[in-house]
Amino acid sequence: MLKINFKKSLIATATSILLMGCGGSNEPSSTNVTEAKVSASTDSVSAAGIRASAYDVANRAAHWQMAQLDNLEYIPESHKAKSENAKFWIQASYFIGLMRWIDTANDQTLLKQVEAIAEREKYELLLDRPYHADDHTIGQTYIWLAEKTGNKEAYAATQKLFDWILENKPTVGLEMLDSTASGHGNVHLEGNCQTRWCWADALYMAPRTWIMLSNITGDPKYLEYADQEYWAAADYLFSDKYGMFFRDSRYFDMKSDNGQPVFWGRGNGWVFAALPLIIEALPKDHPSRDRYIELYKKNAAGLVKLQTEEGYWPASLLDPDKVKTPEISGTGFIAFGLAWGVNNGILTDENTKQVVEKAWVAIEKAVEPNGRVNWVQHVGKSPDPVKKTDSQLYGVGAVLLVASEMTKWSN
Repeated sequence: MLKINFKKSLIATATSILLMGCGGSNEPSSTNVTEAKVSASTDSVSAAGIRASAYDVANRAAHWQMAQLDNLEYIPESHKAKSENAKFWIQASYFIGLMRWIDTANDQTLLKQVEAIAEREKYELLLDRPYHADDHTIGQTYIWLAEKTGNKEAYAATQKLFDWILENKPTVGLEMLDSTASGHGNVHLEGNCQTRWCWADALYMAPRTWIMLSNITGDPKYLEYADQEYWAAADYLFSDKYGMFFRDSRYFDMKSDNGQPVFWGRGNGWVFAALPLIIEALPKDHPSRDRYIELYKKNAAGLVKLQTEEGYWPASLLDPDKVKTPEISGTGFIAFGLAWGVNNGILTDENTKQVVEKAWVAIEKAVEPNGRVNWVQHVGKSPDPVKKTDSQLYGVGAVLLVASEMTKWSN
């Protein structure tokens, strides 16, 4: 097990950053670094030290991963080709974290690289499975670029597809059964219900794309559809008893080895991280806004108490012995969600602040000096074993989300 003294680790990080000083336009200012002073007498680190360490980790991780996009040999062959496809959800999930980091750091080099990738892809979406939430994820990047450049063509393909979906709305139920694996199931892999948002991951991949499209076009119909479909899925998959999301209907009665229900760490991370992104994208006066915030609070309450002694969230949230190793993608997404709540005054208790700081150290220790993010569970739909050398793009996206939030930290 990974044992962490999170105060001492933060001290070491802040001290190393102070010794390194500034190394260029992508480093924190000398003023910010100077502020990162450690109080040895109290064995604590200042908020400025946390902010500086977050800046350092994100800067390394963002640039390392961008440099590896043409060299993904470390990814298993089963998902290597999909990982290399910029339009597929694996890479698109990295871009979500990367966009937030670019906005945080004003990194123009990374911005130009993302724009070049989008132009190379002709701002297109995958269309083999037009309803599938995973294949809508990249639309968030296209719309973000359009907001920055004013290029309406950047979201034209996304709008065309979403208009088609609105004209041909799916009417299937949300239950995921093997018997549905016909018709659309041949394309949607796990069943007909994936023409809608019937699994937890979908709530990270698609709803925000639809909301962003309404924001940039001024047409509320995309937001209306997203809101309707989001709550259909959330009401179906969320457990009020546990304050967490089942991955899909097949998990309603599933038990882990210890007899507890199976709540997948990354699956819950996907949904929880999406809530701040959705809430930020919603119009301030949207009638569902308070409902999203209330769900966020319930989900936070369910997750905050499940952090392990080492600072991460287990792959199986109610059975930490199922997978005893660290898992950084779920941990990163959950930590981002909690940090956002603290920074925005929604979560105000001291315990949550300490949980976030402890999580940050666990995440920080999982990032190599060159920026490689370790301990990321590979593509799946359930709690699976993880090795230190396991890495994936969406894990980097999760680290960039939480690091961006930690650059605003105060304590």
